[in-house]
Amino acid sequence: MRHDHDIHRGARPDHADAGPARPRASWATAARATLHCLTGCAIGEILGMVIGTALGWGDMATMALAITLAFLFGYALTLRGVLKAGVGFRTAFRVALAADTLSIAVMELIDNGVLGLWPGAMDAHLTDAMFWIALAIALTAAFVITVPVNKWMIGRGRGHAVVHRYHH
Repeated sequence: MRHDHDIHRGARPDHADAGPARPRASWATAARATLHCLTGCAIGEILGMVIGTALGWGDMATMALAITLAFLFGYALTLRGVLKAGVGFRTAFRVALAADTLSIAVMELIDNGVLGLWPGAMDAHLTDAMFWIALAIALTAAFVITVPVNKWMIGRGRGHAVVHRYHH
């Protein structure tokens, strides 16, 4: 019987002589990893849009701030969890970069692409329902498209598979 902690470490007791093991990447694991990543991205994205809008910045400056904060908060959530496992900051920072960079980049590309292409979304204000509806749909699209990316990465021992080595 295979246990979750064995899967995260890439153990394959049924194929002990098969060479280096790759972690098993289930859709549920990929969805959890994506949701974790999406949480940080959404916090940063919304905060960036709120700040940019409140300061009266243009679309590009607001979007740049939102993307920057999405990466920052995405990395921060992963960093927090890895540091909690007792890992030094330098190692934890490298793990966060390895775990989240592609995932956040795909999410931000999809999220901002949807918002950029949605007629009127970039002109909507924080008090407009259009702003929140477009953002919710953009984040949902980013989640749906990023889950297979994370599944692929986890199956190759990359992405959040790296983070799972530090969870017990």
